Amino acid sequence: MIGYLRGAIAACKAADSSRKNTPTYWLTLDVQGIGYDIQITASTANKLPLVGQETQIYTHLIVREDQMVLFGFPTLAERELFRQLISVSGIGTQVGLALLNSLGIQDLVKAIVSGNTRVLSLTPGVGTKTAERLALELKTKLADGRLAQVGATRSVGSMVSVAVQEELEMTLLALGYTPAEISNALNAIASLPILTKTQDIEAWIKEAIAWLSR
Repeated sequence: MIGYLRGAIAACKAADSSRKNTPTYWLTLDVQGIGYDIQITASTANKLPLVGQETQIYTHLIVREDQMVLFGFPTLAERELFRQLISVSGIGTQVGLALLNSLGIQDLVKAIVSGNTRVLSLTPGVGTKTAERLALELKTKLADGRLAQVGATRSVGSMVSVAVQEELEMTLLALGYTPAEISNALNAIASLPILTKTQDIEAWIKEAIAWLSR
């Protein structure tokens, strides 16, 4: 399994797809002289640095009879949510990408947990029945609070940006920690000197897990 790839952007172009209203892109990442083709959403493509600059992409590998496909995500949280989406019967990789692209993490999770099938079905390729199945299956899976409580553990305040805290929460929730545990951890580590002046998500995750594992 390839967890993530870090390298220089060699190319990024729209994929040939029948879903013209939900385009995906092929990112070619040069990692130590090897070019990896990674399928990403349009929203991810829009956030990438320029060709030639370095970036890091979290990946999910799909192995099929005739090919292997890497799907890429800008954050761990987005990748974990993608994995949850495609675990639902009838939700393939392209629909999973379309949901992430059209709604984003926070609105998508909110729609699933609240059972808002109207919002879910606004995504091309997601009909009413698919939206109902998506809400039913994932709401049940996430009923214990994992991923469903995005935003519920707000506690760090101005120490870290909202975007970083959202990813931190989503990552820890995906790892199985409860909202209460995460809230306690964030309150405990917020004043650590190593974190007070950094927005490095990996540093925050490392310290949070260390505190939770103590």
